[in-house]
Amino acid sequence: MSDIVEIDSDGIEQVSMHLYTEKAYLDYSMYVILDRALPHIGDGLKPVQRRIIYAMSELGLKATAKFKKSARTVGDVIGKFHPHGDSAAYESMVLMAQNFSYRYPLVDGQGNWGSPDDPKSFAAMRYTESRLTAYAEVLLGELGQGTADWVPNFDGTLEEPSVLPAQVPNVLLNGTTGIAVGMATDIPPHNLREVVAAAIHLLESPRATLAELCEFVLAPDFPTDAEIITPREDIRALYATGRGGLRMRAVWEREGGDIIVRALPYQVSGSRLLEQIAQQMQARKLPMVADLRDESDHENPTRLVIVPRSNRVDCEALMSHLFATTDLEKTYRVNLNMIGTDGRPSVKSLDGILREWLAFRTATVRRRLEYRLERVLKRLHILEGYLIAYLNIDEVIHIIRTEDKPKLALIERFGLTDAQAESILELKLRNLAKLEEMKIRGEQDELATERDGLQLTLGSEARLKTLIRKELQAAAEQYGDARRSPLAARDEARAFSELELLSADPITVVLSEKGWIRAAKGHDVESGSLSYKSGDAFKLEARGRSNQPTVILDSTGRAYTLASHNLPSARGQGEPVTGRINPPSGATFEGLLLADEQQRVLLASDAGYGFVAVFSDLQTKNRAGKGVLSLPKGGCVLQPTLVPADNAGVWVAALSNEGRLLMFPLADLPQLARGKGNKILGIPSARVQAREEFLVTVQVINEMQSLVIQAGKRHLTLKFSELEHYRGERGRRGNKLPRGFQKVDGMRVEWSIK
Repeated sequence: MSDIVEIDSDGIEQVSMHLYTEKAYLDYSMYVILDRALPHIGDGLKPVQRRIIYAMSELGLKATAKFKKSARTVGDVIGKFHPHGDSAAYESMVLMAQNFSYRYPLVDGQGNWGSPDDPKSFAAMRYTESRLTAYAEVLLGELGQGTADWVPNFDGTLEEPSVLPAQVPNVLLNGTTGIAVGMATDIPPHNLREVVAAAIHLLESPRATLAELCEFVLAPDFPTDAEIITPREDIRALYATGRGGLRMRAVWEREGGDIIVRALPYQVSGSRLLEQIAQQMQARKLPMVADLRDESDHENPTRLVIVPRSNRVDCEALMSHLFATTDLEKTYRVNLNMIGTDGRPSVKSLDGILREWLAFRTATVRRRLEYRLERVLKRLHILEGYLIAYLNIDEVIHIIRTEDKPKLALIERFGLTDAQAESILELKLRNLAKLEEMKIRGEQDELATERDGLQLTLGSEARLKTLIRKELQAAAEQYGDARRSPLAARDEARAFSELELLSADPITVVLSEKGWIRAAKGHDVESGSLSYKSGDAFKLEARGRSNQPTVILDSTGRAYTLASHNLPSARGQGEPVTGRINPPSGATFEGLLLADEQQRVLLASDAGYGFVAVFSDLQTKNRAGKGVLSLPKGGCVLQPTLVPADNAGVWVAALSNEGRLLMFPLADLPQLARGKGNKILGIPSARVQAREEFLVTVQVINEMQSLVIQAGKRHLTLKFSELEHYRGERGRRGNKLPRGFQKVDGMRVEWSIK
């Protein structure tokens, strides 16, 4: 801060508030980044985790040791190394002990250390016991071998390692999350064997590309059996930039008629999941689910049972909906942000991480070998002194016993160095007398061989690489395991639409002359007897199911679509249909229809033209509708008629107001999406325009049905066999009905009674 401090005339230091505040904030930010939130690339640990692991090793809590109360361990950590609260230290220890949080746990715990369902429900530290796992040796195994930089602890009474000499790229293996000031880190866990294989490949081929490394590191590997469904291309892009996202999906199977979920995404709570599904069931958003059960036990850590309402339920579609709306499918943010060997935080690519870690590992191994070589050379030097002492043992003993300054005398008499003389004097006389030439020379030979080997390795890059490769392979062999999270290519999850969640209840939609619409439950509704507003009356009705859309045709030939399930109830008088659609001014409603998507419909105008359309072609989301039926001049829209899927044995019966009836095969009419259609009954256009002659109705009939023709109060029933006289080619004038039926009001189809 000296550069922003000014000294006034009185010798008082002054600094402006904004500069002081800015520097204080930046200092705090860097402190949080470097000492709290981000892991180091070398050992993959945050400072508090590193201090816990080191303190436990100092307490002798190795994998073979007896468990020790966690409270004592935490007390030791915060007393010697960690200048913060015990709860923060204990929470950090718990995380490293949870096999459902860490892919390769560093702490072995006894007692309640939380559960996958509730990771934070662990017991207090006075009730739990802990020690290090065998895997922790990859971080601690080389600690006393000159491999670590030692820094003073928080109060300067002890020294602690700044970075542990990790033998594997632990930063990728266990992953970590952290929130710093202005940055965060989210590193997913990976498989030890895969990461080591990639590191070895990079060691042997320094120019290896990211694509090559991705052949070894396929994807992150979480401590769960749930599937990673992110495409390989997206994972490679993630590894290239260091940023991205991952999707995980639960694994399920059919067992009898039930759906069994046996693996959940990383850190997803089973009870929370059941709660999410139950909420949907209570809100009637899952009518196809009858029951939920949690059958998890010690043998099956995850076993969630979803019971469908019947065996007709599409389980694939149901699970796709649950994947889209619950935590059965979860997205994870990936941000490979860490502190590099230069002490700076940065987001790194996969190849960048492995290159930097290999440089760190190479430097660590080199330091270890140099440290050992130095120790060997020192010992050889001392052994030379011992050999001189052995060969002149009587004289050496005499000098030690008689001389006031035996050290100087020994140096002067035998030409020893200070270290050699010191080591001889440190030996007790009885041990000095027991020196044996064979033992000394044997130890010299062993150490000389080791020295030569160390010097060869240190002098050759190839030998050093070979040593690092062998050590990596040994670690992978000892601590590695098979991948847990399988990679799977899955279709995108899709939630049910509102319609799909509806029950298919029978309804009758009623439309009045003034354009008021309503829906009654069931098909046995007498639409004409419903109550109507003054001056209004029944006009059209259509029967169908509540999950089918309602299509309305207006007098201009436009079609409009309404959701049937939310139409007003028939208990009231309904509501104006113009509140939901925007028809042209002066248009009236002439057609009403409910049907399935693929249902065929006969559309016709009373000018004698028509065609067959598919019901889905009539639907539109546009409030203004869409043009479907083109009307000849003077023509009006007729009520649509449902048509069978198969044309075989199906006939069209067209009846004019003058009693002309024509029958022809349905196959003679074209199937169109929109248009005028083809001629059904030959009516001169001038007569249509003058409204002298026009079609009354068009019906579809088969051999098992009869036609009932209505003229005033009179009815005429014609069986199919009696209709031969009226058969002809499409577009003809048709034949006249018997006298008394020259002015007809309508026609309907009935099933023949045999």
